[in-house]
Amino acid sequence: MSQIRVNNLTFSYEGHFDTIFENVSFSIDTDWKLGFVGRNGKGKTTFLQLLMGNYPYSGSITAPKAFDYFPYPVTQAQMDLSAAEFMEDIKAGCESWRVLREMEKLEESPEILYRPFGTLSPGEQTKLLLSILFSGDEDFLLIDEPTNHLDESSRKQVKQYLALKKGFILISHDRDLLDACVDHILALNKKTLEVQSGNFSSWWENRQRRDQFALAENEKHLKEIGKLRQAAARSARWADKNESTKIGFHPKEEHDRFIGTRPYIGAKTKKMQSRVKQMEKRISREIQEKEGLLVDLEQPVDLKLTPLSHHKKTLVNIRDYGLIYQGAQSPLFTGLTFSLCQGDRIALHGENGCGKSTLLNKILEKAGAQASRLPVEESGFCETASGLVISYVNQDTSKLKGGISQFCQERQLEESLFCSILRQLAMERVQFSKKIETYSAGQKKKILLAASLMTPAHLYVWDEPLNFIDLFSRLQLEKLILDYKPTLLFVEHDVRFREKIATKTIPL
Repeated sequence: MSQIRVNNLTFSYEGHFDTIFENVSFSIDTDWKLGFVGRNGKGKTTFLQLLMGNYPYSGSITAPKAFDYFPYPVTQAQMDLSAAEFMEDIKAGCESWRVLREMEKLEESPEILYRPFGTLSPGEQTKLLLSILFSGDEDFLLIDEPTNHLDESSRKQVKQYLALKKGFILISHDRDLLDACVDHILALNKKTLEVQSGNFSSWWENRQRRDQFALAENEKHLKEIGKLRQAAARSARWADKNESTKIGFHPKEEHDRFIGTRPYIGAKTKKMQSRVKQMEKRISREIQEKEGLLVDLEQPVDLKLTPLSHHKKTLVNIRDYGLIYQGAQSPLFTGLTFSLCQGDRIALHGENGCGKSTLLNKILEKAGAQASRLPVEESGFCETASGLVISYVNQDTSKLKGGISQFCQERQLEESLFCSILRQLAMERVQFSKKIETYSAGQKKKILLAASLMTPAHLYVWDEPLNFIDLFSRLQLEKLILDYKPTLLFVEHDVRFREKIATKTIPL
């Protein structure tokens, strides 16, 4: 059994003063199925890039196998070609028969290998690139967020496929996927990095148990520190008081004292002062132990929301509704009927390309909110309540550019409050001085979520809000929604989130 060893790894981006990794050391076996978890922006994708040799670093990484990385970068020129034409450019020595073998395991049609890559759905592109990735035998594979933007059926196929494989690191925040596919967890904590045997649920259970123990021990240390400080202050007062009696005495009132008493008082005072110093050392030791306990403790802050109340009970009313793109042969959907009332949390559910995002965009347009003008024709009836205020989270973060101040000015948001919400979502202050385009995908999504949370609204429309979002932030959002009960219309492929949050699911 061969191992990948990381010794004293230290790395920071050029021009940035924050260190991503500092003297990190650990080892992993090359036949493990390793899930890699941690907060957004902590360096998960960066670590995979370091394994690939794409950045200079100090320390050492030794591996008996070569690394290969998913997703492969596909150029605009390659988008017009079939994967069969460019797959050897992205994976040397790739053979068609091996790729087709893997595609069969993913229950995907062989013909997509020969269609222009840009015409494939996100699910087809992901499964095709995974087939290319696993077509070799000797590489240790680095898989970065393979299920983002995939519908539930595609996620299920990818989950079943990866469960049969081994020898990879999988970055994912999908709890269901990690439980099904991994046998070890590599956790990037606040200050440390740990490797633990088991799937995600076992790691999470151990993590919660350890955090509870750390909090209990911390409370015990705080009490001990308080007692020691009181005792030290009391001993110091006694020593000072005793020291003050060393010189001078009243011969009539203190008839038992004589000139030889002074050395005795001095020795007694010295003993008391020594006791104070010992207590101070114990206090310092207790404080150090206390700080060590809490170094990795995650304590997500409760988020806040200010939903508005509308004078109408029904906010969106849809009857026998359908959408079709101009020039298309078949509609996205037809015969859709449902009502969205105040307090409802409705999840739109269906395969990629069935029209979920298009429907959300049409509702935004009907309500007079900012929406993309899509070349679609509608049939049936779709109505929104008058004066409806909508807070929208787009699934696309590619248009986010510039600094935090510029973003707040464009959205008319109070910058200090906006940054405060980002801090509650565990964004480091050092990120606020950087350009948004340099953020990780998860940090960009938090920008949109923070803007939505700041916006008082009758209806919150969220399109795949959890893509790239870390586990702790997902739990924060779950608690927020259950606490404040906003009216919510959303699309989300995270099964556990949808089952916990949605009051109703509408299939398309």
